[in-house]
Amino acid sequence: MITEIAQIDVKPGMEADFEAGVKAAAPLFKRAKGCSGMSISRSHEKPQRYRLYVKWATVENHTVDFRGSADFQEWRKLVGHCFASPPEVEHVTETVHAF
Repeated sequence: MITEIAQIDVKPGMEADFEAGVKAAAPLFKRAKGCSGMSISRSHEKPQRYRLYVKWATVENHTVDFRGSADFQEWRKLVGHCFASPPEVEHVTETVHAF
């Protein structure tokens, strides 16, 4: 299991639009090959900063299958206009789970 973590900074005043776009995009992730879940969190210290967490079976399910799909284009249409800068994306594997 791979977790994609995307740090997304949105333009001032676009927070509600961004959150609405993420909610509208949930079905795109739900039907994506290898995707088993998606969530988003908002920073308390920097309220224009979000972190998107997506669970993928493999890195390629994200980088090849999803990014190469029409659903990725739709995702970007729903939220891309809110981005203050390109998202910073990385993929992690859980190594310790204590709780």
